[in-house]
Amino acid sequence: MKTVELQTYKKEAFVNITRSVREEVMKSGLRDGIVLVHSPHTTAGITITENADPDVCSDMIRALDALTPKISYDHAEGNSPAHLKTILVGNNVSVPVKDGELCLGIWQGIYFCEFDGPRNRQYTITPVSK
Repeated sequence: MKTVELQTYKKEAFVNITRSVREEVMKSGLRDGIVLVHSPHTTAGITITENADPDVCSDMIRALDALTPKISYDHAEGNSPAHLKTILVGNNVSVPVKDGELCLGIWQGIYFCEFDGPRNRQYTITPVSK
């Protein structure tokens, strides 16, 4: 398992982490299995989405904003919408690995989803053999 440090620079952003996941799988020597990518944060998630058009990520942020209304929340920190977005997106993905390669679609990328930044963050990459 490898922990990767990440500095985010916006309140909300999708950061493409596919390269670091691919590199860690290569370093691990994993040929066939899965790789688990996990965020240990309650206001940041991990997802797989299109990586060819950056408008997809900005569209996702706007759509998640629409799903998490600005209501009167009891949580005192003022970041309840960020918690809800993380619940909706999820905090981990698993990706099949075959012949040492991530089994992602041609347009797919793995993204760290910041919903309460900017912050110092981290995520873990865990290759698992079958």
